[in-house]
Amino acid sequence: MNLEEIRQNTAKKIMEYSVPAIISMVLTAFITVADGFFMGNYVGKEGIAAVNLGLPIVYLYLAAGLMVSIGGVAIAGMAHGAGDWERCRQVFRQTIVTAAAVSLGISGVMAFGLESMLSVLRAEDQVMEHFMAYYQIMLLEYPIMVISSSFGMFIRGEGNPEFYMKVTVLNVLLNVALDYYFAGLMTFGASGIALASLISGMVSLGCMSGYFLRRAEIYRLGKFRFSWEIFIRGILNGSSEFIGEMSTGIAMFAYNFVIMRRIGADGVTAFTVVGYISYVFSMVVVGFGQGASPLISFCYGAEEKKLAADIRRKTNQYVFAAGAVVFLIMAAISDWYGGWFVRSEYVREMIGAGMGIFMVSFFFSGINTITSFYFTATGRAFESAVISFSRGLVILLICIFLLPMLFGMTGVWMAAPMTEVVTLGITGAFLHREESR
Repeated sequence: MNLEEIRQNTAKKIMEYSVPAIISMVLTAFITVADGFFMGNYVGKEGIAAVNLGLPIVYLYLAAGLMVSIGGVAIAGMAHGAGDWERCRQVFRQTIVTAAAVSLGISGVMAFGLESMLSVLRAEDQVMEHFMAYYQIMLLEYPIMVISSSFGMFIRGEGNPEFYMKVTVLNVLLNVALDYYFAGLMTFGASGIALASLISGMVSLGCMSGYFLRRAEIYRLGKFRFSWEIFIRGILNGSSEFIGEMSTGIAMFAYNFVIMRRIGADGVTAFTVVGYISYVFSMVVVGFGQGASPLISFCYGAEEKKLAADIRRKTNQYVFAAGAVVFLIMAAISDWYGGWFVRSEYVREMIGAGMGIFMVSFFFSGINTITSFYFTATGRAFESAVISFSRGLVILLICIFLLPMLFGMTGVWMAAPMTEVVTLGITGAFLHREESR
């Protein structure tokens, strides 16, 4: 990285780092959407509901993985900006090993907790069957997902985001092909879709491992000395991402709990299908965040704080524009979007009615998320954690439990936009305080 080049071409640099990350993240999200398509068309709406009931498990892995990885990437990025190459490599190696150990430990614990989770949600027999078939295999795949995601962040930090994008393209194509083979041709059902994810994830991890063994210039796999200072600082620095993802997992559980009791599995299916759009958009935002974060960390570490803030402002403008584009596109096709996934007219009507309300959140969620990334990248974990905690747990849970009591399923759709609007006020207060210094 070069400070003068970033200063002269800030917008270009943001896009140069973000676009490959966005493509990679959207393609990753497309795997989930493709799984939903094959689940809905070859397993049924109960399969879609089953997968959604287990999404809190996914967010548990993401929370732990992002906490370790983003915290480590931020430390390594600032060391990179300061020219400390040895510290860069030590942080990288420790981060990867820690991410692997944590995710494997989660799988060991979750193997005994799947049935208990279903009993709390009062899932129906058919939903339970699909749930167990899918997640027993996915507990093997999720550690691979966490390690691959961590590798991807360091690949971007090294300045080679195109490689990670290519690996992601391979992962998506292989996953879709295997989905069709296992679920469509072999009729393996939910277990076949999970098996497709496991195999494609292993291939992608193998490609990225080869990169760090042979091609990497800064971050190379090898021996390291475990450092408690790096571990504690990384955990603290990534704590906002942990809070954000765990909060999302808890919120998703709360959504499922409320919907299952008030509407039933059909409501969960409708919410899941609308959620695919939210998931894809959130990956666009995260792509911008992951693309901008190394630039922000580098500039901040080089004592160019105004330049780091300028990168944040420009990135916020881009995510707001992206939210408006997604809103307009989906508003135009909302009437027949649901038909891609489910045949039930009742569920399709719920999807059409809720999409416009839910997507209002896109105008605000990107700004909140990018600002949280900014505070993490500059080592200010408190501000980042407060934003994540507010939008992902406290305010959202209040809305999830209160609004459906007042407005039924409409209240479910209203929870996300109300949460983001309130959180935007908190985000604005932190930024105003920073600019007043």
